[in-house]
Amino acid sequence: MSQHSADPAESTAVATVAQSSDWWRDAVIYQVYPRSFADSNGDGMGDLEGVRARLPYLRDLGVDAVWLSPFYASPQADAGYDVADYRAVDPMFGNLLDADALIRDARALGLRIIVDLVPNHSSDQHEWFKRALEEGPGSPLRERYHFRAGKGENGELPPNDWESIFGGPAWTRVADGEWYLHLFAPEQPDFNWDHPAVGDEFRSILRFWLDMGVDGFRIDVAHGLVKAPGLPDLGSHDQLKLLGNDVMPFFDQDGVHAIYRQWRTVVDEYAGERILVAEAWTPTVERTANYVRPDELHQAFNFQYLGTEWDAAELRKVVDRTLEAMRPVGAPATWVLSNHDVTRHATRFANPPGLGTQIRTAGDRELGLRRARAATMLMLALPGSAYVYQGEELGLPDVVDLPDEVRQDPAFFRGAGQDGFRDGCRVPIPWTREGSSYGFGSGGSWLPQPDSWGELSVEAQQGVPGSTLELYRSALAVRRGRADLGEGDTVEWLRAPEGVLAFRRGKFVCVTNTTGESVNVPAYGRVLLASGEVTDAGAEAKVPSDTTVWFATA
Repeated sequence: MSQHSADPAESTAVATVAQSSDWWRDAVIYQVYPRSFADSNGDGMGDLEGVRARLPYLRDLGVDAVWLSPFYASPQADAGYDVADYRAVDPMFGNLLDADALIRDARALGLRIIVDLVPNHSSDQHEWFKRALEEGPGSPLRERYHFRAGKGENGELPPNDWESIFGGPAWTRVADGEWYLHLFAPEQPDFNWDHPAVGDEFRSILRFWLDMGVDGFRIDVAHGLVKAPGLPDLGSHDQLKLLGNDVMPFFDQDGVHAIYRQWRTVVDEYAGERILVAEAWTPTVERTANYVRPDELHQAFNFQYLGTEWDAAELRKVVDRTLEAMRPVGAPATWVLSNHDVTRHATRFANPPGLGTQIRTAGDRELGLRRARAATMLMLALPGSAYVYQGEELGLPDVVDLPDEVRQDPAFFRGAGQDGFRDGCRVPIPWTREGSSYGFGSGGSWLPQPDSWGELSVEAQQGVPGSTLELYRSALAVRRGRADLGEGDTVEWLRAPEGVLAFRRGKFVCVTNTTGESVNVPAYGRVLLASGEVTDAGAEAKVPSDTTVWFATA
């Protein structure tokens, strides 16, 4: 029998802002990339008013919170991750009144709002940096960044051998001969967090947005704020990758934790359980756990899980290790499959294993979608909090064939370093079957959308049994309606054939078949939902290849 949709009794979800003091422990948080979500004024660029108009869609999808990628005033050298003014909205996205209206409407719909914060670096157009350049060597404002004299006879060599994550040296020389550090693009100078003014400024920024009513912050490059004393050379080392797990003198330094203890004090001053979420690439999930100790941040992204191949043994290993690492610090595990920096998982899983999280080939689209649906149901069954990236609920693939002339990822133009193909996961999402941008807006879109986008649109999938959109809606409704899903820190693994994951949580069982063949498993109970066709045969259930099924045992 077909099991694409949930039992109607399981599907009713009321969108109200949770009053629980620990809402974030099992929240499903939806990432909006504002420039690619919805365009309200027809200029081809998404904006805050567009997001606001689509909030009912997110409520009906069944998520708990919305995380907005940066919309601050910015020259857009790195899609807004180069901030010129942390207290202003960039005109391309609207203004502060639009932000206020968005936050208020979200709350009325039962949604929380989390905003991005970029504390590792500013834009080179930030007032502090512009004045530092103007005032020259010895300026007190230069101490708020990492300015250094160069090496060599005339200071013509960078101060050390660090490389930018986007490729090339991590140092740029200015007209007066000094160099400044930028772990990312030259337009993104790194702050010097040893200077007290930097910490003072960011605590003030936190309060500004908390006073506006936001429910939390996703902290960009949370592991990068503190650099090793003396900025020591790396020595011989392969080109740095954003997703690398090596120990680095500019990442995951112990000093970051004092900063986050101060930030936790700030957010705890506010009612409503506001939260702090770390984007922290660390060598191990155990190091990640350091960021979510009881007096620090609330959550940290689980990038070890995101990078795991579609393999039952590997998935089980990372699930166990994650839960074991989080348990001693009392923090929830987080699970994520896609975001704005990696190839969408419908395309990653369409390709052979071992290619990493930046993939340039489309692969087997049908296989990728089947695995992506199964992976999502597995993720939503695990204990803790889950993150969904806009468009994955439509089964969108990465757009791997964008013409070079339309690309905007700064890493693409710098050759080495992090692969510069992130634009493929940032193509504006489709809302309707027809139109110049498939309902994204009335004036086209800033990145070209594929011809296939119309049939993947919300309009094409809404109300269609078995569609990926309806699978997400059903899964989120079941998850919200069952006390044995969401929060927790354990799973009970069940015996299963090779290549199959099976675990119990209370009166719920999840079975995921990662193999290329159908398998028979015990019929643990009533089928709640499945990512594909599941056949009941009395005491056994036949689970097709690359499929997840949820059972209610009572």
